[in-house]
Amino acid sequence: MRFVCSACGKTYPLAGLKYKCDCGGLFQLQKTMGETIDLSVTLREGRTPLLLRQVGDIPLHLKLDFLMPTGSFKDRGAAVLVSQLKNLGITEVVEDSSGNAGAAIAAYCAAAGIKCRIYLPADTSPGKIKQIAAYGADVQKVSGSRDDTARAALAAASATYYASHVYNPLFFEGTKSFATEIDAAIGTPDYVFVPVGNGSLLLGAYQGFSEAGEMPRLIGVQSANCAPVFRSCHGISAGNNLPTRAEGIAIARPPRLAEMVAALRNSRGDCITVTEVEIEAAAKLLSEAGLYVEPTAAVAAAGALRYFADKAIGRSKVVVPLTGSGLKKQ
Repeated sequence: MRFVCSACGKTYPLAGLKYKCDCGGLFQLQKTMGETIDLSVTLREGRTPLLLRQVGDIPLHLKLDFLMPTGSFKDRGAAVLVSQLKNLGITEVVEDSSGNAGAAIAAYCAAAGIKCRIYLPADTSPGKIKQIAAYGADVQKVSGSRDDTARAALAAASATYYASHVYNPLFFEGTKSFATEIDAAIGTPDYVFVPVGNGSLLLGAYQGFSEAGEMPRLIGVQSANCAPVFRSCHGISAGNNLPTRAEGIAIARPPRLAEMVAALRNSRGDCITVTEVEIEAAAKLLSEAGLYVEPTAAVAAAGALRYFADKAIGRSKVVVPLTGSGLKKQ
């Protein structure tokens, strides 16, 4: 098992400090036939309920990933990534996050006995900062944008292993279980709506459904206030980014942008945007159904409501992941 550059094909060891190729290309995971990752660090993540509920005027299969041990779907990726790092003898890592990935990496590193330093935007929700600190991680608050936070983590990664949920493909090896669980429960759905920032769920879902043999239409959903994937999909020139309630997907320059666009197109899907008002309305509808999620999680539901506002859903099976708990915003 090793990393391979998606641009030039050069290979790298999993335990090295390189987070991307010398040529600038990003890594993919290369495995031999039958090779698997020993899940040596687990908090019994995964196997979350898939609940059929009427949301607004449409029936949705809601994947309740906010019920994960740390309150978000990021536990899927963290379990696999940290397990492999422990198996490799890695003892210290750095990571940057808007909150949920940092919490997941911090929790699984605590379970593995691995030292962990998490870089966060200074304006991250206090509840997420408290959660990460509670796991014993060294929290580094960075003034400025989410991109400024990523740059600070990259500087630290020159000397410490970068347990990135964006650059490290071991993370996607974990998030693809989202797709395999859905496939096992209801078969291949017709549509899957995914909130899109750095693409850790979208790309994991694409890998998982590809391996399962059938592909639903993947619909990426972004806040209209920060929508680089939408703009790239639709050939719209770069625009200004504004603050959004959906802090988990407020990524102005996602490193894997080209991969995300390719995944959406290859699935015969699309990328759409929703307004802040639509995000708030979707969160309220979900709460009234007994499901308390953070605004980033409500984005996917808002996207499904917008997408089917002017078209019949018919007998289509539509899956919406609820990716993070509403308690994250406290």
